[in-house]
Amino acid sequence: MPPEEARARALASLWTFPGVLFSAFIIGWGAEAAQFLVSRGLALALLAWLQTLPEFAVEAVIAWHRDIPLMTANFTGSLRLLTGVAWPLIYFTAAWTARKSGVKNFKVRLHPEDSIGVISLLPPLLYFLWIWYKASLTLVDSAILLALYAAYLWALMRMPPEDLEQVSDLPAVPRKVLGFPSPWKGLAVLGLFVGGGLILFFVAHPFLNSMLALAVSLGVSQFAFVQWVSPFLSEFPEKVTAFNWARKLDKAPMALMNMVSSNVNQWTVLVAMIPMVYCWSLGHVEAIPFDAHQRQEILLTIAQGFLGLFLLINLEFAWYEAVGLFVLWLYQFLFPGSHEFVTALYFGWCGIEIIRHLLGRRPRTAFRVLPELLRHGRLRKRP
Repeated sequence: MPPEEARARALASLWTFPGVLFSAFIIGWGAEAAQFLVSRGLALALLAWLQTLPEFAVEAVIAWHRDIPLMTANFTGSLRLLTGVAWPLIYFTAAWTARKSGVKNFKVRLHPEDSIGVISLLPPLLYFLWIWYKASLTLVDSAILLALYAAYLWALMRMPPEDLEQVSDLPAVPRKVLGFPSPWKGLAVLGLFVGGGLILFFVAHPFLNSMLALAVSLGVSQFAFVQWVSPFLSEFPEKVTAFNWARKLDKAPMALMNMVSSNVNQWTVLVAMIPMVYCWSLGHVEAIPFDAHQRQEILLTIAQGFLGLFLLINLEFAWYEAVGLFVLWLYQFLFPGSHEFVTALYFGWCGIEIIRHLLGRRPRTAFRVLPELLRHGRLRKRP
């Protein structure tokens, strides 16, 4: 791309970046209002999926253009930001509130039903080892990943209804929408989704072009720009919601699980969408091949995902775990050539956690309570 053209396209970021943010906020408001129209079992999954629609839109545009390096950058970057930045920042936010309240040795303690979201990380992570090994992504993989997400939703629907938050806790727009009488309430929620979706439809492609041009103008790698800037902007409203919850100690577990739900839906639905859009654009069925660099990015993301899973199996999130996840993310961000080293650190930490589980030093709470939750929809009271 010539420098003059790059600068001209980069100027478009003055409206495309705010456009993506605005559409994400509109969809996020609709998602926050919609949680009061469904059972708790689906609410977090609904929030996680709807709030990341802008991320899906950007990934779909990249897949349509069949740019394999950038599509890999986008989905690996979004997943690594969730686990390496969002999870720790939720802990730090809640810990700050706990400190002001005089709470010592604070941990984010998840609820028993949250074991569904935690354990639901395991199947897609295991399957992604196969995707990494064969170095390709196909429509068969899409079908399997969607089936895993369907199983996750099935498990969530077995949980009893329970409000995630009070209407008074919501931002002004969704609070106003929920004050409408039926059926206007439902239509207003639908209108938020449609409005945000229309903005996304018109802005997603120019947003990608302006982002790539801005990277050229700044002399920054387009791969790195798409990996970090795109998911940061498209998922920003979701993180604002989660951090707002984390400021209240009783809602900190919900904030963390909102991010975990996003991890599950991106490991499954987001990645499943890529071959479908890719083959549609191509006009025939064909596997998406990954080269050595892309496989390294995927393996690094898998390693981080497994570590996050092992850290939450006891349904607790402690300060040193949050610090460790953030430091490892920051190191790979500052030193892009360190990916193999950081991958080894992730897997090494995973090994330590596995040994701790086997020795009984870290309880496998999520695995213990999950079977009873699935059988009865709740934990039975024990004497």
